[in-house]
Amino acid sequence: MTTPLFLLRCVQLGISIRDLNLLTIGMVNDMYAESGNDEYKYTLLADQEMMDRF
Repeated sequence: MTTPLFLLRCVQLGISIRDLNLLTIGMVNDMYAESGNDEYKYTLLADQEMMDRF
């Protein structure tokens, strides 16, 4: 990953330069990957009973 691409991802996520002191490159990459899942509609969400059985 190049520096300009990294900074572009930060801008797309709304991360400021000041916030980058608290984050790693890996954390920013994970946030960017997860942002693609924001619009996904899950057909089933686990409730407490399902988690207890798990």
